Amino acid sequence: MQGYFTQRLLLTIPTFIGITLLVFVLTRLVPGGPIERMLAEAQLASGTASSVSDGFGSQSLSEDQLDQLKAYYGFDQPIITSYFQWLWKVVQLDLGESTRYGESVWDTITERLPISIFYGVTTMILTYLLCIPLGIFKALKHGAPFDHISSAIVFISYAIPGYVIGIACIAYFAANLEWFPLGGFVGDEFEYLSTWDKIIDILHHATLPLIAYMAGSLAVMTFMMKNSLMENLSADYVRTATAKGLSFKQAITRHALRNSLIPLATHFGQNISVILSGSFLIEKIFNIDGIGLLGYEALVERDYPVVMGILVISALLYLIGNILSDLCVAWADPRIRFGEKR
Repeated sequence: MQGYFTQRLLLTIPTFIGITLLVFVLTRLVPGGPIERMLAEAQLASGTASSVSDGFGSQSLSEDQLDQLKAYYGFDQPIITSYFQWLWKVVQLDLGESTRYGESVWDTITERLPISIFYGVTTMILTYLLCIPLGIFKALKHGAPFDHISSAIVFISYAIPGYVIGIACIAYFAANLEWFPLGGFVGDEFEYLSTWDKIIDILHHATLPLIAYMAGSLAVMTFMMKNSLMENLSADYVRTATAKGLSFKQAITRHALRNSLIPLATHFGQNISVILSGSFLIEKIFNIDGIGLLGYEALVERDYPVVMGILVISALLYLIGNILSDLCVAWADPRIRFGEKR
């Protein structure tokens, strides 16, 4: 198994290069790059509709100045050459400089990283803590009123987009009942609070966004757990275990439950990969300055260094997450031996 995971780890290198190269080429081919955006803003500020000769305000840009801008942003060389120069900087942990904020891409991302990690990790933990017992109880009470009522609620939450649930929560619980704040990650007086009050303040602000984040994923994981457990309960090995003297509860906890966790284990690594992605709509609604909103604004503003920086982190999480999925599957199912010949 060690050789299998070593091979998978080595395969992440060409896969990472393929993903980043494709997006890097697209950023160079699509119109509206940082130079065009700067010139358009200059033309808009000066109130003229002239061509490239317009500059900042009434100042014009010569060909030499344009060449200097192209060299500064790396547009003066072939795409492949520029890509490998960018890749070498990434190896040195240099993600470049944001064309929008004028600061290091790494600093721009790390400012919002704790917020995204908090919401991503909390959403994943709460989803598993809720979907596993709920799926087990629904499987054991299949066909009962609780199963029908909970299925209706879960289906509705899955059918309604998370940002719509977020808007409804803000309108009712925040604006109408005033139980929760309208948005933001912390309150205005957060710095002056004690440690315990800071935790309460963060949880108070995070309750409604977490409900919006969990709406879709909770439904999928719950029904996955229920269907998997029901399938294992009807398997021969469960009947054999009960025939040998185990109680039905023992047969579930010792045999059926662990096998039922295998589908959830396969999705564990993929859930890790979306920790940083979040939802820019939910972040926009709740005024959360996270990675999802940053990535969306970077795409709109053609801030390609930030786009590529977020892609680097997301791609690495996705690739590592796939390997962690295999580890989780191997833990949940002892029959699986990756890379071993039988």
